[in-house]
Amino acid sequence: MAAGISERISAFVEALPLKPGLRVLEIGCGPGVAARAVARRVGHGFVLAIDRSEKAIRSARAGSADEIASGYLDFRHAAIEDFALRPNEALFDIAFAMRVGALDGRHPEAGRAALARIKAALKPGGRLFIDGGDPLKEIELDSGLPS
Repeated sequence: MAAGISERISAFVEALPLKPGLRVLEIGCGPGVAARAVARRVGHGFVLAIDRSEKAIRSARAGSADEIASGYLDFRHAAIEDFALRPNEALFDIAFAMRVGALDGRHPEAGRAALARIKAALKPGGRLFIDGGDPLKEIELDSGLPS
C-alpha cells in the first residue's frame, strides 16, 4: 500500500483492471488520492479526475503537482450528471467512482443522467466500476444502476 492511501482505496485501485496506456476517468475524486494511485498504474496512459466540489479539485491539484506536470493526470471541476468531453478529447477505457451518490442509488434521477454521460465518455466496450462490491463491482452501462 502506498503511503498516504487508505486500505479501502488501495484495495479498490488494486482490483481495477488497469494496465499501462489506459485512459481512465475518476468520478468524485475528492482530494485525488485514488487518481494519483491509478496514474502510477497506467504509466503513460492518462487519468482525468472530476469532482462537483471546487474545494476538492483545488486540494487534488495542490497535492498532484508532479503528476499534473507529467501530463498523465488532470483534474476538472464537474458533476458527473453534467460532464461532457471537450472538443477533440479522446474517449476513456475505464471509469470508476467511490462513494458517489449519483451512482450508488442515493439519487436515482442523477444516476440516470450520470450513466448517459459516462457512456458517452467511454470507448465502445468501456467499463464502469463502483464501490459496494468486494471491493468493487462493475456496472453494465446498458442495464443501468442496481436498485
